Amino acid sequence: MIYNFEEYALDVGRQELRRGGNLVAVEPQVLDLLLYLIRNRERVVSKDDLIEHVWKGRIVSDSTLTSRITSARQAIGDSGDQQRLIRTIARKGLRFVGEVHESTAKQAPAVKGDVALPAPSGAEARSLPDKPSIAVLPFANMSGDPEQEYFSDGITEDIITALSRFLWFLVIARSSTFVYKGQGVDVKQVGRDLGVRYVLEGSVRKSGKRVRVTAQLIEAISGGHIWAEQYDRELTDIFALQDEITARVAAAIQPKLWAAEDMRGSKRSVVDLDAWHLVARAMSHQWKMTPADNEIAIGIYRQAIQRHPDYAPPYSLLAYVLALSASIGWTPAGRDDELIAELAARALDLDPDDSWPHEALGQLAVNRRQTDDAVRHYQAALDLNPNLPTALCNLGWTLVLGGRSEQALGYFERSRALRTSLRDPWVAFDLSGTAAAHYFAGRYAEAVKWAKQAAQVRSGLLIGRRFLCASLAQMGHIEEAGAEMRTLLQLQPNMSVAWMQTLPTYTPGPLAHLLEGLRKAGLPD
Repeated sequence: MIYNFEEYALDVGRQELRRGGNLVAVEPQVLDLLLYLIRNRERVVSKDDLIEHVWKGRIVSDSTLTSRITSARQAIGDSGDQQRLIRTIARKGLRFVGEVHESTAKQAPAVKGDVALPAPSGAEARSLPDKPSIAVLPFANMSGDPEQEYFSDGITEDIITALSRFLWFLVIARSSTFVYKGQGVDVKQVGRDLGVRYVLEGSVRKSGKRVRVTAQLIEAISGGHIWAEQYDRELTDIFALQDEITARVAAAIQPKLWAAEDMRGSKRSVVDLDAWHLVARAMSHQWKMTPADNEIAIGIYRQAIQRHPDYAPPYSLLAYVLALSASIGWTPAGRDDELIAELAARALDLDPDDSWPHEALGQLAVNRRQTDDAVRHYQAALDLNPNLPTALCNLGWTLVLGGRSEQALGYFERSRALRTSLRDPWVAFDLSGTAAAHYFAGRYAEAVKWAKQAAQVRSGLLIGRRFLCASLAQMGHIEEAGAEMRTLLQLQPNMSVAWMQTLPTYTPGPLAHLLEGLRKAGLPD
């Protein structure tokens, strides 16, 4: 079923919102809220109705509810002031008041445009890049033990990292492919969604001291199998197994280039499997990007270092997590600077080919407002791993915060090319960075456009909302800016000019420019 209103179409089956032929980035929960309002447009929907059907009865704060309603309105070009489509009925609830026409997917018009993959009616396909492109889907955990999820995720993550080191591959970011975790997927549709030629999928069954891994490489356009293998190995062979799968993928896609690259001389050292287990478990928390999960990841990395002092990954990843925590404001600025530098140096001693120590040193330099040093470290990370989206995004932010906005835009664009799923929550960091770059360049209308997209993808990411408030205020839209500021302060009550000045990342010029807009929007001193 597709609900059509104004220039928008909400496709229920594909869980997508489009405006004309363009896909609109919407957070899944916001999409659920919008769909519930449309389906019940003949009546007023109460707060209790929303909590029961959208949040499944869970306790929800008023600020969260307000934020999601605001995001739903933004997604369809509405606002709390206009209430053109979603109307607030005082003391009763909400009602969708737009005129809606229902159609089936077969009736929906095909999207026009230059695309290389056939798309179903009403769907937009992504153009294929000009070099081999692959998406590694999360390997399914077949062990029957939910506690082993981190094990299958860790294998997937290692294969993505190994493949991404090839200069001649475009490897889709982990956070874009992991949105398919636990879902039955159509490989052809994944190819259309992510714009890739190849999809690697598989499963992991761990039992005692043995592991069985199946893997298959599929050509996404036709759905044809290129190769499939089943591996039964001792757990101590897991690293060799990952290398073998990576080699088979590379050889199947580009035999000649594979011969030139020849990974058989890999420097991977023999490591106690417990060390790998700990890092895989920590990363499963690190990627969730919440203060609580961040603390759990830090604790596990510390444990890994204590148990396995000659294993490089926990040193570099702990250094990066600590540096990022200070940047976000989760930990006091400068508190862990010495430790971060020591951890990164130790990681480089143990493994000079690891890109993460350079990411950690880059973030540390950003926190110290040393833009040139940060650029140098992030570029070193990209020299080692050119498909590392975190390095591309962080380099973009480094340039923005250092007052070099025009240079930053290209890095955000490259990062988004690797995060091709609009359901990827990390896309919001690229979108927010693009908004920031336009803001500091004085292109406030462009900044508003990108900041709204960031808020739709991840409503809880506050950095994008700050630039939305500031940009609207700089354009003279004070009433709308004030409404956005009230939402922002509901999400972060302690935010103020004084708090913003404690953040270690902004250089003086960009910070003054941002605070100017935020003050106009109503940020308290």
